[in-house]
Amino acid sequence: MTDITASDVMTDYEEARRAFSWDIPATFNFGSDVVDQWAASHDGPALIALNENDEAQRYAYSDISRLTNRFANVLRSSGVKPGDRVVIMFPRLPYWQIAMVGALKAGAVPIPCIEMLTAKDIAYRVEHSGAVAAATLARNVDKFDGLNDQLKTRISVGAVDGWTDYDEAMTSAAKVFDEATTPAEAPAIMYYTSGSTGLPKGVMHPSRSLYAWRTAGTYWLDLRPDDVIWCTADTGWSKAGTSILFGPWSCGACAFFYDGPFDARRRLQLIQEHKISIFCASNTELNRLLNEDIASFDLSSLRRTVTAGEALSPVVAEKWRNATGCEVAQAYGQTETLMSILTYPNLPAKPGAMGLAAPGVDVEIIDDDGALLPAGEVGNIAIGAPCPQIMSGYWRDDERTKDSYLRTQSGDWFVTGDLGRKDEDGYFFFEGRNDDIINSSGYRIGPLEVEDALMGHDAVQECAVIGIPDSERGEVVKAFIVLKSEVDDHGSLIQDLQSHVKSVTAPYKYPRKIEFVTELPKTLTGKIQRSVLRAIEQESAKTK
Repeated sequence: MTDITASDVMTDYEEARRAFSWDIPATFNFGSDVVDQWAASHDGPALIALNENDEAQRYAYSDISRLTNRFANVLRSSGVKPGDRVVIMFPRLPYWQIAMVGALKAGAVPIPCIEMLTAKDIAYRVEHSGAVAAATLARNVDKFDGLNDQLKTRISVGAVDGWTDYDEAMTSAAKVFDEATTPAEAPAIMYYTSGSTGLPKGVMHPSRSLYAWRTAGTYWLDLRPDDVIWCTADTGWSKAGTSILFGPWSCGACAFFYDGPFDARRRLQLIQEHKISIFCASNTELNRLLNEDIASFDLSSLRRTVTAGEALSPVVAEKWRNATGCEVAQAYGQTETLMSILTYPNLPAKPGAMGLAAPGVDVEIIDDDGALLPAGEVGNIAIGAPCPQIMSGYWRDDERTKDSYLRTQSGDWFVTGDLGRKDEDGYFFFEGRNDDIINSSGYRIGPLEVEDALMGHDAVQECAVIGIPDSERGEVVKAFIVLKSEVDDHGSLIQDLQSHVKSVTAPYKYPRKIEFVTELPKTLTGKIQRSVLRAIEQESAKTK
């Protein structure tokens, strides 16, 4: 827990970096060392949760402490041990925070998952992780069919045969928990993130990462105990950890949670009604809010707007500043590394820049051999290792973990897979991915996941998927498909293919654009060349 703000320390960037020290404790449990400590020393508001019917629930830190104790006891009494993996799949409802922190208190390893995941997605995560428990809403339990032998503990909000009823279990559980002592290097949380090849990767973070998360809350979000922060990220992403859970609660702030459909005007009303002081949203979302009459809303409570997950358009940044008086503070991070480049509240922002290296994090631009590149040159964004923010590794994939590092005379580097450049003042600029990952509205989409889904359709002989530029979403998924036989109604088939993908994988991955081709570009060994398809798309865009 911390009550230091960026405003207290960040007046001289270089001096602040020199003075910064991680001081990672030997043991750290976010539930007992942060939530319980705030409950004891500063029992202020921790969570405001609003559902789609505009019904609000408010929780103080003492409420969260008590409820997470109960959930930890529910897990422990059902046989969940420290180190066991637990799938947590809830929408933006308080059950998510309670289950996440309760699992951490018990020493278990939560695996946060978005509700859009299909049964196939869940089965992969359960089997790959070796999860022994799951918690979700009653409406989702069918997605876990066939996993009963592995999931010994199944908790449902809403009565379902074969599942432990959440309300009954919580009512009978003790409100005091004999806390688990969690070593700093012990596994603490695992996120699944899409890769350019293969199925999603399990990114394992140890407990020290949960401790390190506070730097983003302090230096980027600039959170204080009297702040109310609204981050619109979904619950399965690490950005939710940064801006909904670990960041805000490390600083004693209050998180705002809204489980309702996207409506730009309603978003602005909620900022006004709940006096949101920190707003965290994607570039795409900010752009959609700008289409509303912002001047008709009282946004005077808003003192900071932040964004991450996709590149911030300088045009959007300028329009938002003119409309609200708030600069948009960009940051850069990955599931594997947490927020590593930050825009600080007391330092000037540069148009298009992601910001400066985070305190305690060495960020450089290197070439493929690990040599440091001079200002202005594009290269690999790399983070000096070891660093408390870097994951312990990819779950059950030592080779991939090892391949993420580059050992050089200048030191060891974690190579992010992103390209960037640094200017003379130390500001970093994003220049794109050096692989095939698609970033659409802040969602990372692996092409293979979409291609596998398409290949399950009877009409598809082979296919390839790339991301193409889109003014609203940054990128959208485009599929190039070779059919088994010619069809007369391409329009109907496109709709059928899109529906098929939505039915077998998370709906946000479906191809918004589909082009039928007679063949796909391949190497001599038969590997599809997505880079050639991207080049063709770029040339085609120039002629339009």
